[in-house]
Amino acid sequence: MSDESYVIFAIRYGHHKRKAAENYIGGDPHDVIEPLDYFVYAMVSPKRTVVLDTGFDETVGKRRGRTTTKPVREGLAAIGVDPNKIDTVIISHMHYDHCGNFDLFPNARYHVQDKEMEMCTGRCMCHAQLRNSYEEDYVVAMVRKLFNGRVRFHNGSDEIAPGITVHHIGGHAKGLQSIVVQTKRGPVVLASDAVHLAPHLDQMRIFPTTYNIAEVLEGYETLKRLAPSRAHIVPGHDPAVTAGYPAAKPGLEGWIVRLDAEPKASVA
Repeated sequence: MSDESYVIFAIRYGHHKRKAAENYIGGDPHDVIEPLDYFVYAMVSPKRTVVLDTGFDETVGKRRGRTTTKPVREGLAAIGVDPNKIDTVIISHMHYDHCGNFDLFPNARYHVQDKEMEMCTGRCMCHAQLRNSYEEDYVVAMVRKLFNGRVRFHNGSDEIAPGITVHHIGGHAKGLQSIVVQTKRGPVVLASDAVHLAPHLDQMRIFPTTYNIAEVLEGYETLKRLAPSRAHIVPGHDPAVTAGYPAAKPGLEGWIVRLDAEPKASVA
């Protein structure tokens, strides 16, 4: 295990107000609002900065009924990250809210699972229900990066940089990968869409956008094995993350939080 340790910034860039019933296969008996937040992440050590996911742009967000709270570029600037200097970007999967802003990191190499590129450029995209979560322009942009020598593929688990590993989970998308990051509080698991909201993991419930239900459920067990405790697993869309971790610095409350710090409240 690497001794390199990272500060992890979760940058909230978007929001979607929705009912709880929309978040679970089989619905939910409670007629309440259970919104989703949208995040990108910056993992910063003294030696390097690695970005996880790139979000959606405002045009796509508006068309899909999502609110851009602050553009991703502004969030990066607030913590002193220059996109032009980033050389490593991990894409958890190719759904529209994870791989947009495709021109934001002009010098980066992108890390994607083999199975995800297979899904979003293959026969699965013949089906409207499966391709609904993908943006044609975002997928084409990744193919262009591939032909420019800027994509590295992974098959399962792999090390991206000292202290950062990716782990194929699948389920929500064929090539979904979660990320384990070494921090001062131990390994933090950035679940991405392997866990949208805490109840998915804690109650073994399933988000409706799903490629393979069995892989989702097995993925929960994989995440638990990767994390030293439940408190080290960070859901990918839960507003409790923004509320439950300390702000990166004064003035960034509700926008950018530190996931390498101990949570100030339960995010479960």
